[in-house]
Amino acid sequence: MSEHEFKIPFYARFTLILIGISAFSYAMYIAQDIIIPIVFATIIAILLNPVVNYLVRKRWNRMIAIALAVFLAVCLVSGVLYLVSTQLAMFSETFPLLREKFGTVYKEMVQWTSEKFSIRQSKINLWMNDSQSEAINEFAIGEKISEVGRMLVIAMLLPVYLVMILYYKPLLLEFIQRLFHSQHHIAVGEILRNSKKIIQTYLAGIFFEIIIIAVMNSAGLLLLGIEYAIILGIIGAILNTIPYIGGVIAAGLSMAIAFVTKDTMIYPLLVLGLYLLIQFIDNNYIIPKIVSSRVQLNALTSIVVVLLGGALWGIPGMFLSIPLTAIVKVVFDHIEPLKPWGFLLGNIVPTVARNPFSRR
Repeated sequence: MSEHEFKIPFYARFTLILIGISAFSYAMYIAQDIIIPIVFATIIAILLNPVVNYLVRKRWNRMIAIALAVFLAVCLVSGVLYLVSTQLAMFSETFPLLREKFGTVYKEMVQWTSEKFSIRQSKINLWMNDSQSEAINEFAIGEKISEVGRMLVIAMLLPVYLVMILYYKPLLLEFIQRLFHSQHHIAVGEILRNSKKIIQTYLAGIFFEIIIIAVMNSAGLLLLGIEYAIILGIIGAILNTIPYIGGVIAAGLSMAIAFVTKDTMIYPLLVLGLYLLIQFIDNNYIIPKIVSSRVQLNALTSIVVVLLGGALWGIPGMFLSIPLTAIVKVVFDHIEPLKPWGFLLGNIVPTVARNPFSRR
């Protein structure tokens, strides 16, 4: 290169990077119906790969081993869905009673507000009706039905993608190897191995975390005498996989049921205390010991990527955001110019004494 080599100014590079990220995000949003099933299938395939390898070592035909592993995974998920659906059926049978109780509570709240703040009940009811109409319009029932339809399509395509990805794994790995020059093969192999370990430990840990949290939630709600304790415990455990946000939603849902089905405010407060205790146990014992510390993302990064994932891909994006960001961090950590970004995503906070910008 000549000594008069042209260098792009920082602001121009930054602008190009922003344009590239925007174009990539837009492409991911437009093609989400195609990409989401493939991403889910790839992550689950990494989790099932040890099962397939074990069966192949036992001299099973590779295609039969793959089919058996996928079949067992489908049976496991179907069993969980059946359990949840039976509990939801019990919940739907008593829905009229819940609606009646909600109506009674609503009237009492309107009356209390009217007396406390000297506002006519008719004005409060009119304001509530307008708020409900706006909420229904913003909820966009048609869009939600469409989203449910997309999730059903994903569920149907997943087994097919799983079988194909597991079967063509050697082809895909060879393709990745040929993309890079031979001098980078060691680094690429290390990235792939670390990414595989992250996915396997993270998903296996999440699976056991869901079971433990579901048992704790259900047992605690049963001891408090809260109705629909099992379904609330399972839903709460599933929501808990969404970092920081899911736990709040799960606690709010159980508190609402306790508020409607009980005659005193002590039960919603007891439910809140129960969920705070479970969250403390989860954050300080279950996650560090079971989910593993391999997904070393700081809390700020986790919250931001969960919100971005939800904005980009909806509910599936919220579930995929953490493992995908963990893989991105692995890539950043192995590429010299990107190591500062990998450090930014991590959970290692330097002390003030090591900060060269701090005042002495």
